[in-house]
Amino acid sequence: MTHTLRVIFAGTPEFAAAALAAIDAAGFPIPLVLTQPDRPAGRGMKLQASAVKRYALERGLEVAQPPSLRRSGKFPAEAEAAIERLRATPHDVMVVAAYGLLLPQEVLDIPRYGCINIHGSLLPRWRGAAPIHRAIEAGDSETGITLMQMDAGLDTGAMLSMARMPIEPVDTTATLHDKLAADGARLIVEALTQLERDGSLAATPQPAAGVTYAEKIGKHEAALDWRKPATVLARQVRAFDPFPGGVATLGDGTALKIWAAEPMADRSHVAPPGTIVDVSADGVVVACGEGALRLLQLQKPGGKRLPVRDFLAGATLTAGEHLSLPTQA
Repeated sequence: MTHTLRVIFAGTPEFAAAALAAIDAAGFPIPLVLTQPDRPAGRGMKLQASAVKRYALERGLEVAQPPSLRRSGKFPAEAEAAIERLRATPHDVMVVAAYGLLLPQEVLDIPRYGCINIHGSLLPRWRGAAPIHRAIEAGDSETGITLMQMDAGLDTGAMLSMARMPIEPVDTTATLHDKLAADGARLIVEALTQLERDGSLAATPQPAAGVTYAEKIGKHEAALDWRKPATVLARQVRAFDPFPGGVATLGDGTALKIWAAEPMADRSHVAPPGTIVDVSADGVVVACGEGALRLLQLQKPGGKRLPVRDFLAGATLTAGEHLSLPTQA
């Protein structure tokens, strides 16, 4: 199907690339794609193009990578050039998904239908940078996608549509990300189709109650504090896959990445938190503040993720060994 609604797209990671691909596949003209500048990544720290840029180049779409869109920031000349390019590019609406740059009001005002954001939570819960991670970490039973008419606030705009999704007990940020990306792609195509047909979308202001913020995930959060309940630590491990992972530190300072774990019934009376109480091919069991955590997938420094059976074939962990407790703030 061929559409006439012209869409400028702004996004950076895989979550955004899924939406861009769906918009493109649906036949909407995409005169320009904005994405963040290439970043160094990998062991060689070579410059890597974003997932959105890779898709755009494969499809022959025009790409711009301004470091900023704010004239008052560190890159005023680059921001001015990008804004002028937006003004000079005929389009009707801008779709934004995990772009990573703030859009000032003058940018939001350029498209005649404004800017529509694809956000990975049920707003107003989990506004901000890491909604998928924080929903799992907090133990939420569901999450979803919200399409939002952007304003100058941080994910504060009026809601256009929403899709709800249960968070399964085995969901990680990686698995939930992929499911939400697919839902976001579907929702935005539906919304653009309706916008083209009707010339408007019904918008509902976000409720004042229930606002929470999903702070960006930091590497310092990876350390597992064995004084916490096992259920909390199991959620942390799932939330931090694929980044930054959970970290258990041996007595000699070796940091092990924990990629899969499950809580067990109360074993807190067996040993102090952080004590390895059992080691077998079924799992490495560590005493926690409440209950115990069975470690199921581990990784040595420089090694690969391994199921516990394979990990133990090349590593020695013993019952009675103590894992370090992080310093409490």
